[in-house]
Amino acid sequence: MELFKAENITKAYAHHVALKGVSIEVKEQSIFGLLGPNGAGKTSLIRIINQITGPDEGQLFFNGERLNAKHVEQIGYLPEERGLYKKMKVGEQAMYLARLKGLSQADAKKKLKYWFERFEIQAWWNKKVEELSKGMAQKVQFIVTILHEPKLLILDEPFSGFDPINTNIIKEEILKLRDAGATIIFSTHNMGSVEELCDHIALINNSEKILDGPVKQVRKDFKKNVFEIEFKGEMLMFTNALGHQFELIDHSKEDGLTTARVKLTKELQPNDLLQSVMPAVQVHSLNEVIPSMNDIFIQAVNERKNLN
Repeated sequence: MELFKAENITKAYAHHVALKGVSIEVKEQSIFGLLGPNGAGKTSLIRIINQITGPDEGQLFFNGERLNAKHVEQIGYLPEERGLYKKMKVGEQAMYLARLKGLSQADAKKKLKYWFERFEIQAWWNKKVEELSKGMAQKVQFIVTILHEPKLLILDEPFSGFDPINTNIIKEEILKLRDAGATIIFSTHNMGSVEELCDHIALINNSEKILDGPVKQVRKDFKKNVFEIEFKGEMLMFTNALGHQFELIDHSKEDGLTTARVKLTKELQPNDLLQSVMPAVQVHSLNEVIPSMNDIFIQAVNERKNLN
C-alpha cells in the first residue's frame, strides 16, 4: 500500500512551468528516489508535499486521505539549504526545534541525548552553532528531522557536504529508519546513492516525469544484451571466433588478461558466445553489463531532449 500519492500535479510561476502533470506513488516503508537535474522540478514537488506551496492542479494523498494541515506533524523534512541559528548553542537549538515538533521537554532531551551519543557529537552540546563544521551542522539537522519519528521523511540531498565516512553513517541510519517503519522520499542527483538505497525511482526532467519504476526493473529495462568477457589469449583469434554473430564493442588488456565487451543479438544466449570463443581463448569470466543509474539517467534525459 502507498503511504503517499501525487496525481497529475501541475505548478506554474510567472515565467516558468515547474511541474507538468507529475504523478508519483510512494509505497509504505520504502525509499523512493526523486531524481532529476538541477531545476527539473524536484524541489517544487517537495515544497508542495510539505504544504509550503499548493499545486495549481492535481491532488495529493497521505495514508489514503487528501493531504491536509494535520499531516504536517507526520512529515520530517531535511532541506538541501540548511538553516540553524548560528549564535545559539547546539543543544539549545536542538531542544527548541524538537519542541516545535511537539515533543515534551523530557522526551526531547532523552531522544536528543540518544542521537547525540549515537553520532558522537555530545561534546558539542554547549558549543555555538557557528563553531560547527558543515558536516557537524548537517548531523544536528538530520537528528532534528527524524527526532519526532515521522511516517514520511523527505531528505533533499542529505549527503551534500559529508565526507565518505559520515556519508556511510547517514546511509546506514536511513536504511535502519526504513526497516523500523519509516517511508522516505530521497531527492538527489547522486546516482551512486540511488543504487545503494532506493527501492523505487522517478526521474523528473524539464517539469515532467520521464521515467519511473522499481530500481531493479528500471536497470533491467535498460539492458542492451552486452556481456563483458575476460580471457587469456590472442585478440585476433578471439575476434575471428566472434565471426559475424557478435558485435565487439571495445576491449582492453591488463596483466595478461583481455577484457572485451560484446553485444549479442536477441536470439543469442551467453552460452552461444562461450561456445564460439572457448576453442580460441581461455575464458576466465563472463558477466552481463547492467547499466548504472548514472548511465540510465543520462540516456533518459538525452532521449527526451532529442524528442523535443
